[in-house]
Amino acid sequence: MIEILPKTNIDFIGKRKIAFIFSTLLVLSGVIALIQIGRGNANMGIDFAGGTAVQLKFEKPVKMDEARRSLERNGFPEAELQEFTQGNKLLIRVKSSSAKAGSQAATQENTADRIVAVFAQEFPDNKFVVDSSTEIGPAIGKELRQKAVIAIVFSMIGIVIYIWLRFEFRFGIAAAIATFHDVFAVLGIFYLLDKEITLLIVSALLTLAGYSLTDTVVVFDRIRENLRLRRRDSLEAVINSGINQVLGRTIVVSLTVFLVLVGLFFFGGEVIHDFSFALLLGVIIGTYSSIFVASPLLVVWRGTVGRLLKRT
Repeated sequence: MIEILPKTNIDFIGKRKIAFIFSTLLVLSGVIALIQIGRGNANMGIDFAGGTAVQLKFEKPVKMDEARRSLERNGFPEAELQEFTQGNKLLIRVKSSSAKAGSQAATQENTADRIVAVFAQEFPDNKFVVDSSTEIGPAIGKELRQKAVIAIVFSMIGIVIYIWLRFEFRFGIAAAIATFHDVFAVLGIFYLLDKEITLLIVSALLTLAGYSLTDTVVVFDRIRENLRLRRRDSLEAVINSGINQVLGRTIVVSLTVFLVLVGLFFFGGEVIHDFSFALLLGVIIGTYSSIFVASPLLVVWRGTVGRLLKRT
């Protein structure tokens, strides 16, 4: 096999202080984002903020660009559209006005009727019927937000238990912190960029948590193996050696996934645009955290928690 990356001897552990400062800033942005989401001050999607969803079935196919421009011209600039080519169906999702401007929200009937009127006016030669019209109220949105947080927390607990059983407790804690780091970092970046937070983004966060964990486990496997073979070497040297040994594999796998997500980002359509963007960020940050966050935390554990345990 051709070596894409030659053997390296980089002192990753020696750069842990710089990495920890950078990671702290990323996590702080995520914490701020989580607080703002809890207060309802973030750019929340219809799943969390409430709104109206109308599904129309047309006789002939409808071009997404034309549909989007028609809605923008008629007072729905932030409407979300999803196309179902089978059956010529179009799903239009509109957030409630209270979620965006704090004014009194329009009723479901008014919003749904206005959307139907827009398409009747803009596409007179393409008859349609209303397949469904539903409303997501603020109470449901709040419940979904709570369940999304619970899902993320329980997944982190599962990660700690899994890594604890497979390696050691310190490895489990390091992996969980690194995974939390990745989730908070992506969430913080989305908040700073004013990207819409939807259930699809929560799915992306859980997906990248799994990817980050897989990447971290590969590094931990090599570190554990080196700890058994090189008992006389320092922990820093063993960890550095383990990271350098799997660095080529880590970069190749991350680059492969990254290229696939780039294709999804540019050619996957409007519906999964933010989803693929979240995963792109997650692959970059996850690769970084498995090297510069999870592994150095093992050294921090030995230097701080290890001494405390000995004293007790």
